[in-house]
Amino acid sequence: MNTFRKIAIPLFAIALFVAFWEWLVWVNDWPNYKMASPSDLGPSFYQYRWLFLEYGWETLWRTVAGLLLAVVFGLAIGMVMGFSRIAREGLYPLLVGFNAIPKATVVPVIALMFVGQHDFNTVLIAFLISFFPIAVSISIGLSTLEPEYRDILRSLGASRLTIFRKIALPKTLPEFFGALKVAVTLAFIGTNLMEIVEPHGKGLGHLFDSGKINADYPLMFAVLIALAILGIALYYIVVFLEKIFAGWAERSES
Repeated sequence: MNTFRKIAIPLFAIALFVAFWEWLVWVNDWPNYKMASPSDLGPSFYQYRWLFLEYGWETLWRTVAGLLLAVVFGLAIGMVMGFSRIAREGLYPLLVGFNAIPKATVVPVIALMFVGQHDFNTVLIAFLISFFPIAVSISIGLSTLEPEYRDILRSLGASRLTIFRKIALPKTLPEFFGALKVAVTLAFIGTNLMEIVEPHGKGLGHLFDSGKINADYPLMFAVLIALAILGIALYYIVVFLEKIFAGWAERSES
């Protein structure tokens, strides 16, 4: 029953949103060059189905690659900041300052720095836009570790690595997966930004740009829905991994 509820409620919410979207377009009598309706998207998906498959894969693998780099780098930086107050006080302002810069302004800079290296550029911007929440969550989780645990384990002869593996790592897993859910959406934003700003004939961002140039608004909205579907799929993969590695932290509900 619980599994059915977790599947049925999101599907019902999506269906309700689609129905409201269709009704909104119909009641305002908007043409599809102003606001495409869900019924306009089916023909676009079918007409460009092979491009959606090809470009969707291009966007997906580069997003996942950037996200994996963000996980590795974010974990490393978060561990350094979590275990060292000096590192935390020195690095945190830098990370906050970098994250405050609009990534739409960073994309052209990256594109100019690495001209022609399209895959590298796209993976890089996906990484840069998504590592911050991971690093911060790990840092906070480790810095708030109760000192009593560390003192007890040290008195028993445990090494810093053992303390991290037995106490610190399990404690930070809920924060890590919470940050990873945010990073998934940010990585897709970074990938799509680079594909639009630096057109190189790949990815859903390129398909969106093609629809904009040709004033094909149903295609543009179809690309947005395709990105949403990929983001939701990757999000639920993270949820699945969270249940495996940090399911103990989930609060039971009646």
